[in-house]
Amino acid sequence: MSVSVGTTSAAPRRKRSASANTEHSTPANGVRTDTVTTSAKGEGQALRPHAEDAFADELAALAAHDDRPRPARWKLSPWAVATYLLGGTLPDGTVITPKYVGPRRVIEVAVTTLATDRALLLLGVPGTAKTWVSEHLAAAVSGDSTLLVQGTAGTPEEAIRYGWNYAQLLAHGPSRDALVPSPVMRAMAQGMTARVEELTRIPADVQDTLITILSEKTLPIPELGEEVQAVRGFNLIATANDRDRGVNDLSSALRRRFNTVVLPLPESPDAEVDIVTRRVEQIGRSLDLPAVPDGIDEIRRVVTVFRELRDGVTTDGRTKLKSPSGTLSTAEAISVVTNGLALAAHFGDGVLRAGDVAAGIVGAVVRDPAADRVVWQEYLETVVRERDGWKDFYRACREVSA
Repeated sequence: MSVSVGTTSAAPRRKRSASANTEHSTPANGVRTDTVTTSAKGEGQALRPHAEDAFADELAALAAHDDRPRPARWKLSPWAVATYLLGGTLPDGTVITPKYVGPRRVIEVAVTTLATDRALLLLGVPGTAKTWVSEHLAAAVSGDSTLLVQGTAGTPEEAIRYGWNYAQLLAHGPSRDALVPSPVMRAMAQGMTARVEELTRIPADVQDTLITILSEKTLPIPELGEEVQAVRGFNLIATANDRDRGVNDLSSALRRRFNTVVLPLPESPDAEVDIVTRRVEQIGRSLDLPAVPDGIDEIRRVVTVFRELRDGVTTDGRTKLKSPSGTLSTAEAISVVTNGLALAAHFGDGVLRAGDVAAGIVGAVVRDPAADRVVWQEYLETVVRERDGWKDFYRACREVSA
């Protein structure tokens, strides 16, 4: 016997409206919580809107011009999904901004995987936009990126399968009303895309809960003698970190259920500068920070420092360097620049300068106070000090490091 999971279950669906709303939800512990949500147009504008909200106009424009075949329950065709992520210009002149700057084939393979019965595993070092790509894929395919399981060492099996409203369970025993579906169960029943972040941080026995879901496309509910069968359109995107190997490695049985796509680091300095600039502009607009073009030289400088220390060699290839313990990812470069812009806006003249990014760079590089500080000092004295046009940066970093 199969069972469908709809909006009458104990897990509430997210509400969106033009005014503030109060959401009532009854979690598994039986205690109802009231949370207030506000519209993105009101004074309570979301700090970070979901992808389907932030880029609603682009998604609507793509849907209007998309005349290609769409898999069951997809909002867009695979071609349109790839265009949404990679950017392009529609026949009417509408510009679709790139969400991912990298090899086109990587996105094409990822989108194609979601159109099959194979789940998608996005793999890469920290900061390669795995979560970002996952969110935008779900937004473009299903129109909802919020069916999310965040993986941690404490993620329970219920987060992937289902839980119970214990007040209902104690009062009436196992029943449909007492069942609290997980995001994965809801995605199965509704033919949508579920997301599991940091899969390798989830305990191995909990990870393996996905095996039956991904192979049989069904989720048994033995307490009710029922099961949830995935309807067409269901798929799952998981992300995993290269640096987490050995934490909770995926079993061979589970890994076979995924098609793995590796997201690489940016190929060139110019590509990484472009990524950092675009993302900082998006974040800056939500925080009312100064325009990024005023600080493009400092962005390039941050990217250069990160790439050289990450690669263990200077850009010209003449000097070999020691690499620090941290990853120095593109995501960290974005964080450093954003923090620098905030310093420039609130404590400077609004223009991003060397002094605004120096503290952020030192903090990103020196994670291990003993080993990383030596690496940073050597880089500062042998590379930064001798580089033309970097005297202001050298002085700012020396002041912060002192």
